[in-house]
Amino acid sequence: MKKIILSLALVLGVVTGAQASGGDTIAWDKAPNKTNDLAALQNGAKLFVNHCLNCHSAAFMRYNRLTDIGLTQQQIKDNLLFTTDKVGETMKSNIDPKQAKEWFGANPPDLTVIARSRAGHGGTGADYLYTYMRTFYRDETKATGWNNLVFPNVGMPHVLWEMQGVRRPIYEEHEEHGHTVHVFKGWEQVTPGTMTPLQYDQAMGDLVGYLQWMAEPAQNTRVRIGVWVLLFLVGFMFIAWRLNASFWKDIK
Repeated sequence: MKKIILSLALVLGVVTGAQASGGDTIAWDKAPNKTNDLAALQNGAKLFVNHCLNCHSAAFMRYNRLTDIGLTQQQIKDNLLFTTDKVGETMKSNIDPKQAKEWFGANPPDLTVIARSRAGHGGTGADYLYTYMRTFYRDETKATGWNNLVFPNVGMPHVLWEMQGVRRPIYEEHEEHGHTVHVFKGWEQVTPGTMTPLQYDQAMGDLVGYLQWMAEPAQNTRVRIGVWVLLFLVGFMFIAWRLNASFWKDIK
């Protein structure tokens, strides 16, 4: 029994130490739902093509599918396509995988279904991405010069830093179970960006909304059809109930 108690104590100490050392992680913020907002989706598509597609591909999404969010093929050609791309092609990055691995330590992942694959105990994939894109901070000890609260030691640089500016996280120290824990309290703006904090949060909401839509472009249609199917089943259930009562009314 003493060995079992000692083992449990050691495990608890390891877990507590791991939690204490992981002070950079924070709770995920709730992402705004913009999958039905065409203007937000169009702005998110623009941000994605201009800032994300340089390194990340969306190999399972074609440019012409953007007509589903209200863009014409001519608008797609004029504003979202590179000179060598065609409107029927998939969204593939031109970065060399070997160079990407040298620069970032790994090839940047495909983002077609990233909003679905990143769901976890902290919330949905959209919540993760929304928090991730808003928690970069300057860290001169890293090769890229940046770090992230949601993804500590991330290899990705803060490509939108000019919009958000440079920020520094503020922590408070607390003692828990004999260990010092750093609790995140907020941000200090070191240098301003081209956007206000509210404008940047709205832009990231648009980008995440687009990533969420791109992960399943038919999701809103699926939901609408599902509602009508449920209403039909409720109506049919009432009709079946009354028919059953009519068939058996004379049988005692």
